[in-house]
Amino acid sequence: MEFFKLCSRKESTEEILGKNSVEEEGKENTDITQALSKLTEPTSVPIPKLSVSNMVHSARKRIRRHRRLDQSPLNNDVLNSILLYLFPDAALDKSDTSEAKATQSNPGGKHNQDKDTEDYNLFNLLKSAPSDSLTYRLALCICLVNFYHGGVRAVAHLWQEFVLEMRYRWENNCLIYGLAAGSPDLRCCLLHQKLQMLNCCIEHKKARDESRKEGGRDKKETTSCENGLLGPDSGRAGGSGGSPGKSWDSWSDSEDEFYECLSDTEEMKEAPAEGAKGAKSKPDGRLQPHGKLTLLNSDEPLYIPITQEPAPMTEDLLEEQSEVLAKLGTSAEGAHLRARMQSACLLSDMESFKAANPGCTLEDFVRWYSPRDYVEEEVTDETGQTVVRGNLSARMQIPGNMWVEAWETAKATPARRQKRLFDDTKEAERVLHYLAVQKAADLTRHLLPCALHAAVLKVKEEESVEDIPSVRKAIQQVTSHASKLLRHPNPDYKKLEETINQLMVVETIIARARSLKAKFGLGKGEKGDKGVDPDDLEKFVGSLLEEPEVAVIGAGRGPAGSIIHKLFVSAQRLADSSDEGFLMDVEAALLAPLEDDPGRVGGSDDRKPMGGGSGVPDFPPPAGREILLRTCVPRPAPYSKALPQRLFCVLMREEFRLAGAFSSDTSFF
Repeated sequence: MEFFKLCSRKESTEEILGKNSVEEEGKENTDITQALSKLTEPTSVPIPKLSVSNMVHSARKRIRRHRRLDQSPLNNDVLNSILLYLFPDAALDKSDTSEAKATQSNPGGKHNQDKDTEDYNLFNLLKSAPSDSLTYRLALCICLVNFYHGGVRAVAHLWQEFVLEMRYRWENNCLIYGLAAGSPDLRCCLLHQKLQMLNCCIEHKKARDESRKEGGRDKKETTSCENGLLGPDSGRAGGSGGSPGKSWDSWSDSEDEFYECLSDTEEMKEAPAEGAKGAKSKPDGRLQPHGKLTLLNSDEPLYIPITQEPAPMTEDLLEEQSEVLAKLGTSAEGAHLRARMQSACLLSDMESFKAANPGCTLEDFVRWYSPRDYVEEEVTDETGQTVVRGNLSARMQIPGNMWVEAWETAKATPARRQKRLFDDTKEAERVLHYLAVQKAADLTRHLLPCALHAAVLKVKEEESVEDIPSVRKAIQQVTSHASKLLRHPNPDYKKLEETINQLMVVETIIARARSLKAKFGLGKGEKGDKGVDPDDLEKFVGSLLEEPEVAVIGAGRGPAGSIIHKLFVSAQRLADSSDEGFLMDVEAALLAPLEDDPGRVGGSDDRKPMGGGSGVPDFPPPAGREILLRTCVPRPAPYSKALPQRLFCVLMREEFRLAGAFSSDTSFF
């Protein structure tokens, strides 16, 4: 509930932690009239140091310097332990890459068979995150620091450190621990999707850097071969492959961050030369042959090209894209533009296919990309032999088909030379900015499904030990209700508060069950009294939890009644005793046996009357006395029929109440 209250906070992270470094620097540069002069004046800072990494590093220094002046909400020991819990891979030896990879592949230490259980897949119902993920652990840590280590200021401090860690991992190509590989899982909460998107960006950036290194090694080997290491024949063959400075390796080793295509002028220069030679372009970007398929216009095998992966998207990006497409309208021009926007991946695959299969046709591409749109039929040729011929499907032959238009505009360009469909640098900076601007209330709303997920799992675990049917049913109702609320884009937080209160009631019932079992001697490792059936006591305790009123079999002399009497006597001891040593062991006094008490005569069966003697009474003074009189009396005449009469009286210290129910025979009166 304390974590839920953060949803109403409106302060930003900087406002919670105090004045930020930007405001402090603004005091020094309040005059903006000379802004252009300050931008163009000479500076002593070298140009290479003006990078995003150095700027973030300097910002981190200013933040830490500011925190030294104003004491941080979280001390270093607590903060380091939390960060180590969130990122255990940071403690691994960087040289041991095998252990790091194994940790990344199994972040939560769970086996594959555990992921098929209902509890593990609970995140799908609550739209939270898997119980072994970074987002789930972050929610637990945020709840912990909010309750025990400084409230909202500690939450803001931890979140700021978390964002800095995300920035560090992006800049240093370190994968984020506790996130599954692949595109964002739309079944999870938006924050988990954002972290997965950042992890995808890191994977793409890391793969691109590794390919550049491999391309650099290949370039060095090619240079050494051209210098005469493989003989004159090989050097002559390598020199006739194309114009110098435009080799494929030079493109893969480019320092430019984007995959730029060749300019139109260069293509125009190379096209006449290729046409003069009458030779097909050199195939590039081949992955593997496609079984036994061959090109329709030649006997060359059909190769599967290396293609770009579709750009991963989170649910908010998908919503933005759908809104943009919807705004285009239903006109012919809008529909055409919408189709072009949606065919970016198709155009990229066509260009890769053309580069891998020179001389191919649209029919060849359709046979690989969409086999259902290529219809094969057995026909009889002129010689009378049965042959198999294929044609495009009816929808592919519609005039103005988008596939035909895209095929005509596609150029033979391998995937590594195409413009990237997924700009990991842009998307990573967008995610980091999204994380940095989150307020404490926004963070709470993002992590609330994970906190509810953790609460439900904990309650389920405790209920499995106590085995309370009503609690089991209540957990199912809470889970179903929370699932309906959390799947809404803008959930009703008042109803969510009711769900949290229901979970608190369930926790209270479990705590009562444990307390009753301990007091009635049903705990683990405890042995009951001789002659007492533990099954009867378990049924009695279960009835106390499930029913409003329970009959005590045997009254005060039965097994349950005697235990209740002991509890009352022990409570009276605590209320009357002034011994400090006795008061320090409350639980021992509550569960102490009475048969061996030297201050009592005869044991539990020989009980003293209320207030009798100088000892402590067994029971506390009553809050009131109830007197109930029942009888059957003939009224109004002695020869009338005897009918039931009832008189009820309650006597309290400051008041009394009488309630009567009288009946009379009205047959002859």
